[in-house]
Amino acid sequence: MDQPNLPTFDASSPQQERPKLRPIRGFVAPAQGPDGKQIQLLGIADAKQISPKVVMTQPAMQAVLPLFNGEHSLDDIVMQVGRGLTRQHLEPFVAQLYDAGLIEGAVFDEMWAKMKADFDSADILPPAQTAAMADAIVEGMTQKEQGRSATDEEKDDQGKARLAEQMSAMMNQALEKAEDPSFDRLPKAIIAPYVPYQQGFLMYGAVYGRLRVVDKPARIVVLGTNHFGEATGVCGCDKGFRTPLGESQADSEMIAIMREKLGEPLFEHRYDHEREHSIELQVAWLQHAFGDETGTNPPVFAALIHDPVVNNGESYDGRGVAFQPFVDALKEAIASLPGPTLIVGSAEFSHVGPAYGDNVQLAGNTPEADANRRKVIEQDQALMKMLTDNKPLDLVSSLAWQQNPTRWSSVGAIAATMLTAQPTEVRLLQYGGTMDPQGTAMISAASLAMF
Repeated sequence: MDQPNLPTFDASSPQQERPKLRPIRGFVAPAQGPDGKQIQLLGIADAKQISPKVVMTQPAMQAVLPLFNGEHSLDDIVMQVGRGLTRQHLEPFVAQLYDAGLIEGAVFDEMWAKMKADFDSADILPPAQTAAMADAIVEGMTQKEQGRSATDEEKDDQGKARLAEQMSAMMNQALEKAEDPSFDRLPKAIIAPYVPYQQGFLMYGAVYGRLRVVDKPARIVVLGTNHFGEATGVCGCDKGFRTPLGESQADSEMIAIMREKLGEPLFEHRYDHEREHSIELQVAWLQHAFGDETGTNPPVFAALIHDPVVNNGESYDGRGVAFQPFVDALKEAIASLPGPTLIVGSAEFSHVGPAYGDNVQLAGNTPEADANRRKVIEQDQALMKMLTDNKPLDLVSSLAWQQNPTRWSSVGAIAATMLTAQPTEVRLLQYGGTMDPQGTAMISAASLAMF
């Protein structure tokens, strides 16, 4: 008998009989067993973030996942794995994956088609992480002040004000002891992190707090990192962005020029921007720094930049928009438009720890952990000097030669920001990092300003 509310295996479906797994990410999830004891389950989610669904299963099931490549039938898999595995174990698992859009088939195709249709039907992308942050702030304040959960209406009504309050507090705290708490002019470009606000508030506040009194830019270009998408080269966006703080319209003039120079391939994979946080997290800060009382914000053009360390700056497959042609086109576009342009590079640096495959100890006060953390910081400092020395191409070539040992992310966004802005001065404002208590992942980042 089928369990209620669980999808049913369809033996007539070729996609379920020979399942082909889509890109996924796995994670450990604590749960309570039938006897009340704590157990660990394996969570499986969409690495591309197209499907919002998660499948929970026993950790032993990870042994069958590599065989879900579309070449093996379920009977083949049962024979290869052995160890007591039966079709009765596999069929409900496959049915759940299929229903969640985590294996190829009609369910995923429908999800993908709907996401593209929704994307193309609107001029403004809806908020994701910034809305979740605002909701969490309202929830936390309601719990603290009234001892209860916030309603959806309260989150909608209070989210904007609460998030703005938190951002102002982060700016003030970051600059409390700064000798130069404001810039005397608008920078050509800035670099800011895209870690969660609470974890990176000193870095966010150090740069965005200093922008509060400068002249407003005529437009803003935000360059980020493509974490989940399909583009093999630079991926442009033809939409504006909404956060709880307001709307930033798409820069139609910039988009038209970039489309003329680089053609439709720049926007072919525009759907990659649907769930990309590296752009959205900067937009909210930009709205807080530059928005006026009427809610008007400078227009935005956003693009996700691939890694120029790979394939010498060409797209990964040779078919996407390459790094240097994009930089050249962006420089020409900015030069042709009136008024000042602010370029924002949304970036993270090192990514180290067991979560990234490193067999290293990072947490704790042991000599080994301290040495491992110090090694990451020393690597960051050596690479950041190339930034403050205004040598972005040296950064790219150095990481290519070293094979990027600490997995610096966002090299494309950083280098494109600097090469487009062509600054004469690069200032490091704040450097920092985040790490979970277990030391499974350490991520570093910084804020910089370029004049």
